[in-house]
Amino acid sequence: MDAASQAAEPEGPQPAGGEPLPADVPSEAGAESAEQLDRPLPEGVRRRVVGLAADALGGLPLTELPATLRPYAKFTAARRARYAGTAVAAALEADPVFRTRIADRLRAGQPDLVAALEAGQVPGAAEPLDVAAAAYLLRTRGWTRLVAEAGEQAERAEVADAAAEAARLLEKLQEELAATKALARADLERQRAESEGVRRELEALRKKVRSLESDTRRAQAESRKLQGELDSAKAVAATERTGLESENRRLRHRVAELESTLESGRRSAREGRSVADMRLRLLLDTVLQSAQGLQRELALPVTQLHPADLVDAVVPGTASPHDVARRGLAEDDPALLDQLLAIPQVHLVVDGYNVTKTGYPTLPLEQQRMRLLGGLAMLAQRTQAEVTCVFDGQDLDVPVIMAPPRGVRVRFSRTGQTADELIRQLVRAEPQGRPVVVVSADREVADGVRKAGARPVSSVLLLNRLARS
Repeated sequence: MDAASQAAEPEGPQPAGGEPLPADVPSEAGAESAEQLDRPLPEGVRRRVVGLAADALGGLPLTELPATLRPYAKFTAARRARYAGTAVAAALEADPVFRTRIADRLRAGQPDLVAALEAGQVPGAAEPLDVAAAAYLLRTRGWTRLVAEAGEQAERAEVADAAAEAARLLEKLQEELAATKALARADLERQRAESEGVRRELEALRKKVRSLESDTRRAQAESRKLQGELDSAKAVAATERTGLESENRRLRHRVAELESTLESGRRSAREGRSVADMRLRLLLDTVLQSAQGLQRELALPVTQLHPADLVDAVVPGTASPHDVARRGLAEDDPALLDQLLAIPQVHLVVDGYNVTKTGYPTLPLEQQRMRLLGGLAMLAQRTQAEVTCVFDGQDLDVPVIMAPPRGVRVRFSRTGQTADELIRQLVRAEPQGRPVVVVSADREVADGVRKAGARPVSSVLLLNRLARS
């Protein structure tokens, strides 16, 4: 801007005073040609101008738009402001006709503001950026000053906002720093407490290690002492064994001598009795021949019946468990089971889970089986009876891996078969007349095996007998 223009430039309007401009200022066209910005349009004013132009652009015919803005004619106002902002600002600056059309749209939309600016007044309540943007588009008198002052106000506001944001951020950072320091102090105290606890625990462990080392040394010394005593006992036992072997040889030699003397005595006795025996045998033969002659003479039949045959008792060959223990013994008396197991060739069949769940139901099934089978093994060893223990296996998912004890046969029922059915099969498999005893508290099992010829007894009877062992 030259000196002549500066001399001719009138006083611009006061933004906040609302006073009229001087009357001797040039016309609007002359002001537009005389007034120019000495720096780029402030960013806040530029955004407001582009926003006004973007809103008004949609209402203009396509032929009245600059060629650079026609591709954006169908965009929304927001998209035009976003994607065509630079092109809109350049067109407003370079094309006075386009700017005049936008100003006309502004005049229709904000008539009061436009009328005040054209009258040389600035509304006191108006937004400075709106006033600057309108002045830029209308190019009223003093528009450059309005634009510059609005830009300065916007910059001051941005600076104030930035300062407030920086202060807020600084306060926040100070609070975070204080919290971090407090957390660090608390963490340090916690680490100190943990370190002290670890130190005490380490000291306790050291004491325990020293105590264990002392116990180990004492145990080693005791072990050495016991080893010495064991060696001494072995030496004494070896000496005693040698003496006992010598005494045993001496006794065997003495027994051999006595047997030889006894055999000599027996031979002498047989030789001394030979004559008397000969005479006695001759007399006996004479009596027997006389008796046989008399039997033939009288035609007497050979007797088939003896007096002992008339006594009511159980013949050994036909004895059964049902003929045993009729002396009023209680069903839970272990002596009853002893009498049953004393029968020759008796077979004891045990309903396993029925017995274990009667005696010790709280134990797991595996421990129930092991406890019962251990007792049955000792019972079989003492009585020499055949023992079979049956368990219900129809609900087993996998085979049971176990080593049956010596003297006890262990069987599980198949899938779809109960232990009761397997017990009845075992009873039916025995030959008629063999004594079979079945241990079960199940009434149905007892009735079934009784019909098959076996003797049922209660589970309590077996439990009492095992407890006595």
